[in-house]
Amino acid sequence: MSSSTEFHGPFRIAVLAGGHSAEREISLQSGKAVERALIRRGHRVSFVDPQDVDLASFPWESVDCAFLALHGTFGEDGHVQRQLAELGVPFTGPDADASQLAMSKSAAKERFHQFHVPTPVSVLVHQKDDEVHIRRQAERIGFPLFVKPDAQGSSLGVTQVHSVDELTGALANCFQFDQFALLEEAIAGTEWTVGVLDREPLPLIEIRTQREFFDYRAKYEDDATEYIFEFSLPTNVVQAIKLAAVNACEALGTSGLVRVDLRLDRDNRPWILEINTIPGLTDHSLIPKAAARIGVSLGQLCERTVVMALESAKTLRSIP
Repeated sequence: MSSSTEFHGPFRIAVLAGGHSAEREISLQSGKAVERALIRRGHRVSFVDPQDVDLASFPWESVDCAFLALHGTFGEDGHVQRQLAELGVPFTGPDADASQLAMSKSAAKERFHQFHVPTPVSVLVHQKDDEVHIRRQAERIGFPLFVKPDAQGSSLGVTQVHSVDELTGALANCFQFDQFALLEEAIAGTEWTVGVLDREPLPLIEIRTQREFFDYRAKYEDDATEYIFEFSLPTNVVQAIKLAAVNACEALGTSGLVRVDLRLDRDNRPWILEINTIPGLTDHSLIPKAAARIGVSLGQLCERTVVMALESAKTLRSIP
């Protein structure tokens, strides 16, 4: 994972983190971790919180690249990407179109289907839909199932539902974060995640939690959550997981560093859940753990994503 010989720094980098989304606190943690890591690599770093700074009037001529650590709305839904593109500012991660597509679980699943990427059966419902209609949709999928906000991260508003009696409470929890809810088949098996740098998979991680599923607390608060790199999967299954992750990225047209979350069923078949276009970079986050597994520090990983953003911006400028 070497950096380009043309772009070798040190760089002037604006780390964007915080914002107004429900994931603000996690975003701030990611942003601070990135800031420290890049400073240790010798780069000049400015910390920019869009809640406090008007991006339209920020002196972008003083930086080489924006590093996006903005989780949730505005950061992962294409808005900040579109704004930075209009301002001519290179930025890390996927472009506005891929970000917008990935942020909506239902839209991403439509694209997965088009590209024959395996993903659990699901249906999208609205908070104003008739309760009988929603219940029938849930029964058609079958229990257990997950109720998820269509456009939210960090497992906020997600509930595993075991019977129709639990559906109303799960929907109420979900609709605190989004007016649309995804009812998704629960795949019996194990939880996995794959970091993908452009189209290069990082080491696989199996996630084991004592909680019912890998929820917000398991992700950010529970030290008992286990991240397993040593596992006994056959080589062909490992390759199938990596291929499914890369194919999911191809389907959405992502670039830069992303994280693909999936389930492996009892027959060792991978099922893609979603792609996180701005993955967490906190002490509890999975991407830094995977990079460390191959001897790549967080600073090196962040530096490489900056180089990739600069290379991408140069390529776009050269297109007539």
